[in-house]
Formats: sequence, C-alpha cells, structure tokens
Amino acid sequence: MLKKLLKKIGAILLVGFLFIYILTSPWFLKKLYPYPHRDLVMQSCAAYQVEQYLVLAIIKAESRFYSDAHSRVGARGLMQIMPETGTWIAQQMKLEDFGADKLYNPSYNIPMGIWYIAYLSGNFDGSTVKVLAAYNAGEYKVKKWLKEGVWTGEPQDIAQIPYKETREYVDRVLFNYQVYKRIYQTEYHGGKVGFSTYLER
Repeated sequence: MLKKLLKKIGAILLVGFLFIYILTSPWFLKKLYPYPHRDLVMQSCAAYQVEQYLVLAIIKAESRFYSDAHSRVGARGLMQIMPETGTWIAQQMKLEDFGADKLYNPSYNIPMGIWYIAYLSGNFDGSTVKVLAAYNAGEYKVKKWLKEGVWTGEPQDIAQIPYKETREYVDRVLFNYQVYKRIYQTEYHGGKVGFSTYLER
C-alpha cells in the first residue's frame, strides 16, 4: 500500500516538475514574449544606445506588438506614441516626411520610440525606472514628482508614484524586461548600452 502511494506521489511530482520546466523554458516563453521586427529594433537600439530588451518590454506592455494599436487617448502604434509627441520627435530626428498616420508603421514607430527613450534616458541620468515613469506619465510630471519629493525615483520606492496606472506600468515593464533578458540574452550579445538593470538602480 505504502509502495503504491509513494509511486503515485513520485509520478505527480514528476508531472509537476515537467509542467514547470515547460512553462519556464525559453521555448515556451518565446511564444508569450516574442521578438518581432528584430533587425529594426537592434539597428535602432545600436544607433541610439538603448537596450533592446527594455524596448521589447515596453512594446509588449504598450501594444502587445500590434502595430495598429490605438489607445483611448490617441496614442498610436507599437510604442504607443501620441501624434503631438510624434511630431516633436520627428522634428528632432529631422524626418521631413512624417505624418501622424505613419506612427502605425513599425519602420517609423520603433526608431522614433527608441529615440525618445534615449532622450528620456539623457534627462534622467540613465535611470530605467524614471525613464519608464516618464514614458508613461510624461517627462515634466516625473520631474515635478522628483522635485517635490513625492517620489524618490528609486526602484524600491515605485509604490510612491502618485498615478496607479504609472506604478503598474513601471512594474509590468520591469517584469517583461527581466523575462526578455532571460530568454534572449544568451542568443544575442549586443550587450547593455546606456541603461542600468532594475536591480542596480
């Protein structure tokens, strides 16, 4: 009787182990965390010195890689760029043929979004959490929080961020970021440029 029970327990444990192994394997996780537009992402990240895994984490949180995504407030495309912000970015990048509808085109949206991340990184000393908060809530809003002492800007104090949406957004992107690093870092050795990891900052 005891022998049969132990066999059943062993079989259950084995099935459980295999189930966990499959769910946490890179093969399975790639289905949930894909890497489309790979060449475009890597080229733009290299050009503007932004880490590719962070960009993928942002795109997954913003649009789930749906290029025709359109938010209720008007943000467009893979990296959910507002038309007004897109017009400003295009001016900075000297894109003379830019129009708001081109934000649905990955060949415009991705380089523009990555340029904007690099811009925010320069304004927030390369701090990933501050950049993410600014990407969601706006650069000047985050600067106000920091100036007024509402938020320290440190990862351990994300709970201080006044906007629930921004708090959840930052947490979600950071989680995506760690998963993307785990899945793809062994395949691509472009290295980390310009951003510290979540644990470091």
